Amino acid sequence: MRTSSYIRMGVLIAAAVSATATGALDGQPASGVQAPHASATLTPFQAFRSGNELLKSGGDRKRAMEELNYAAEKGYPLAQWKLGRIYAEGDGVKRDDLKAFHYFSRIASDHAESSPYTQQARFVANAYVSLSGYYLTGIPNSPVRADVNRARELLQYAASYFGDADAQYQLARLYLEGHGETPKDIRQGLRWLGLAAQKGQYQAQAILGQMLFRGGDGVPRQAGRGLMWLQLARDAAAGKDDGWIVKAYEESFANATEDERSIAHIHLEKYVKSAR
Repeated sequence: MRTSSYIRMGVLIAAAVSATATGALDGQPASGVQAPHASATLTPFQAFRSGNELLKSGGDRKRAMEELNYAAEKGYPLAQWKLGRIYAEGDGVKRDDLKAFHYFSRIASDHAESSPYTQQARFVANAYVSLSGYYLTGIPNSPVRADVNRARELLQYAASYFGDADAQYQLARLYLEGHGETPKDIRQGLRWLGLAAQKGQYQAQAILGQMLFRGGDGVPRQAGRGLMWLQLARDAAAGKDDGWIVKAYEESFANATEDERSIAHIHLEKYVKSAR
């Protein structure tokens, strides 16, 4: 698909998402805090930077939120993304998935055509990934209903146009597991896993490593290469929910032959050299 086609698809998706967001928040304020008049003396960038620094330093949180809201209402995408994450995670505020959905939708609507080579592109792509998560499950007691097809379209766009590794990983999972009208497709799943793994997405590395080490289900067994991906994933795993990755590596290493371990080491050296 050509870049122009990706952009057109992104615009159509963003318009549909934006329409949902508008309906979801009809009659509600866009944000929970009204920006003070003092913020009007700042540019949106200055307001975002000031608010973000206040949050990082543990300063006046109310003022920080006011400045972030001002920047967001002026259309500054990083402020919208920051507020989306704050409401999605309940970071210092009551968790509000609908507000988070609203902020991510504005980013998707306004920046579908952003160049994938700019610094802000990764935040735009992340907004698409975040929206896909809401469409996979829906938001209870809101007009945002589960829509697996739209979730897949959002991931497809972020994975293809922006080349986002997290989108590629999530899209791979949809194909590997099969959801709604997205049939199980191991070949497509492996393709997206491989792209994400090459970019250092450690969860993709772990699943790809498991599949290659075990083989089966149409996947030729490549134990050495699989062990290499598992080792990379284990080295990157740090979260409290990443125990399964460490366990997968340890079990695979214990079951590998000496030759397979040697092959994994050779693959690892090549990968490290190519990544420099």
